[in-house]
Amino acid sequence: MSNTLIEKVINAGTASGSGLGYGGTSVTGAQGTTANTGTGLLYPDQANRFIDYMWDATILAKAARTIRMRSNTTEIDKVSVGQRLLRAATEANPTDYTSLSGLNQDAQFSKVSLTTTKLRLDWELSSESLEDNIEGAALEDHIARLMATQAGNDIEDVLINGSVAGGVTGINMFNGWITQAKAGTSAVQGYNGSTVVSNGGYGISSKTFNKALSKMPRKYKQRRNELRFFAGSNLSQDYLFNLTGTNATPYDISSGIIRGDVAANNGGPGSVTPFAFGVPVISVPLMDETQLGTGYSAAGMNSATHGDLVLTFPQNFIVGIKRDVTVFREFKAKKDTVEYTLFIRVGCAIENLEAVVVVKDIKQGGATND
Repeated sequence: MSNTLIEKVINAGTASGSGLGYGGTSVTGAQGTTANTGTGLLYPDQANRFIDYMWDATILAKAARTIRMRSNTTEIDKVSVGQRLLRAATEANPTDYTSLSGLNQDAQFSKVSLTTTKLRLDWELSSESLEDNIEGAALEDHIARLMATQAGNDIEDVLINGSVAGGVTGINMFNGWITQAKAGTSAVQGYNGSTVVSNGGYGISSKTFNKALSKMPRKYKQRRNELRFFAGSNLSQDYLFNLTGTNATPYDISSGIIRGDVAANNGGPGSVTPFAFGVPVISVPLMDETQLGTGYSAAGMNSATHGDLVLTFPQNFIVGIKRDVTVFREFKAKKDTVEYTLFIRVGCAIENLEAVVVVKDIKQGGATND
């Protein structure tokens, strides 16, 4: 991405249409300069680049399947043929076809609905900051980059932890993947729902991962090499710590046994920590680890220090983004500032809830159940 950030995404353009927007007007600021004001609708290729830049700093959103939508709502078709469909056949015996009830099998069709929600990001710069900073005119580009990164982080936060019923400002716009997974435990249109089990308020350990794998339907274990565990950064660190402390086994030996001969993890966000029974564990810093664990008799089990472990295929997570990204730029003479407003439409869904296992009530730093 060039230093001009999509040809200065924050500029609203000119009346001639030479900028990112068009149809704008000129306003004379307090410093005697002229600022453009108007729509900042990005062209499709510019919107795609802006979306790509937002995703650069994310972890789970970048691993998920992104659908760039042309409308606010879309539907994704699903098809399934079930299992154990083969039957024994006898030569020259038509009764195999005519007398066995329900022999013919049908494919099961269903749809995943994906609806976007309109989100907004506001920021402003004073005339003094634009005049006196050491970057000069490049400050606008710099701030826009920071805001694009923050927008990506905030969007990933709501994609993961969003809960309309939770009422927490910033993540109550729509239900994120964790909320959908925990709520989708019932069978829908012939498909089984997700599986949610409790870790009992204990800390993360090999038993936690074993519990998740044992609940995953066996037909998905045939693609075991594509499965991934997702956990918050603190729980991932707890797992590393527990590995090093198990029977005083050195880290290199214990990790080699559990994860196999793979490259060492670099410690960064989204990096792979030691495998759990051959399945990579991905550290996702924005996964909520401040949940309230309840119903346990042990002291401290009801504290807000619990998180989740999710087992699924990364492409099972779907992100929908409406391509029309708009940025407005307006000079406010009374405040002597330039205001910027970004709008984008985002939504998320889980394609196959049956292939999702959530282990909840995992306590940070808690005693393990090994």
